[in-house]
Amino acid sequence: MGVTASDRAIDLATRAALAASEKLATDIVAIDVSDHLVITDTFLVASAANDRQVKGVVDGVEEALLKVGAKPIRREGERDGRWVLLDFGDVVVHVQHEEEREFYSLERLWKDCPVIELPEEVKRSNDEASSGSISQSWALDDEDDAQKDEA
Repeated sequence: MGVTASDRAIDLATRAALAASEKLATDIVAIDVSDHLVITDTFLVASAANDRQVKGVVDGVEEALLKVGAKPIRREGERDGRWVLLDFGDVVVHVQHEEEREFYSLERLWKDCPVIELPEEVKRSNDEASSGSISQSWALDDEDDAQKDEA
């Protein structure tokens, strides 16, 4: 089954994914739901480590899409900061706290839908987060500092 989402929806999802990646969101996935829903063509799902980062990712996505004339039709969940939904019509962006992401597992619900290919920068940030290379590099820096202190 191929991607049937509109070019506009794919463009908005890609821009939203890049903006989320810039705000250090992880596990960013774009899903073409156009064959299953009439209300939108794509879902973009991204994780954030804490409530504050959820807000930062949401703000970054909204700012990026406003630059290309896309305004959210609806915004939900902002008060709690655990799962914020931004509905831009062609794309619905879900920014979830990592715990909510794991619990609700939206990708499993939409597993029959095609995944939209995202730019290399987004994939790299997903790979770094999943391999732990970011936190591992901090741990190595801490070890180096400790060894210097001992010397």
